[in-house]
Amino acid sequence: MLSGTPSNEFCATLAPGPLVAGVDEAGRGPLAGPVVAAAVVLCKPRPKGVGDSKVMSARARAEAERAIRRRCAFGIGVVDVEGIDRLNIFGATMLAMSLAMQNLCAALGQDRLEALIDGNLTPAGRCAEWRWPARPIVGGDGKEACIGAASIIAKEYRDRLMAEAAREHPHYGWERNKGYGSKEHLEALRTYGPTPLHRRSFAPVAQMEMF
Repeated sequence: MLSGTPSNEFCATLAPGPLVAGVDEAGRGPLAGPVVAAAVVLCKPRPKGVGDSKVMSARARAEAERAIRRRCAFGIGVVDVEGIDRLNIFGATMLAMSLAMQNLCAALGQDRLEALIDGNLTPAGRCAEWRWPARPIVGGDGKEACIGAASIIAKEYRDRLMAEAAREHPHYGWERNKGYGSKEHLEALRTYGPTPLHRRSFAPVAQMEMF
C-alpha cells in the first residue's frame, strides 16, 4: 500500500537557520493512480524559477525540477490506489506527506525539521506517522518557495507514473489527463470499465462497477 521513494543523497549548501521543509501533494482529485507528496528543504542559493507547479508551463516545471533534484534535499511519499480506497483520499494524502518527510529526514540525516504545508490542514494529529511541527498555509505553493518546490517535485513524479501506466492501459489517455476525469477518460471508463489503477472509492468509478 505504501511506498517511500529514496531522496537524493547529496544536497548543496542549505539555507541558514532552522531547517524548514515545504510539503505539497499531487493527485488528490484524479479517478486513477496514486497520490504523491514531496517534502523539500531548499539549498542556497535557491533554484530559479520555483513557483506553483499548477501555473507553470511543462517546460518551466521540468527545468525547475531538475534544478531542485540536483541541488536541494527532498523526499517523496506515495500511497497507491489500495491505500486510497482503504484510508480515503484525505487520509492517504496525510500519509503520503508523512512518508515524504520521513524520506527527507533520511536524506538529511536528521529529524529536527519544521514543515510548511500547502492548504488549511496538516497531518499533525491526523496521521500516526507524522512527528514534526507543522504550519498550514493556504495557497502556500505560490507564497513559499519551499512549498512551490515540493509541488513541482510531486507533480512531475506523479505525471511520470501516470505516463508509464498509460502504456499498460492505453485507452484512458492518462499520459494527457493524468487520471483526472476528462471527457476522454470518462468515455473510456464507460467503454472498457475500471482498471486496477482506478479508485473504487471515487463515485464515477464506483458507478461503473454497478453495471
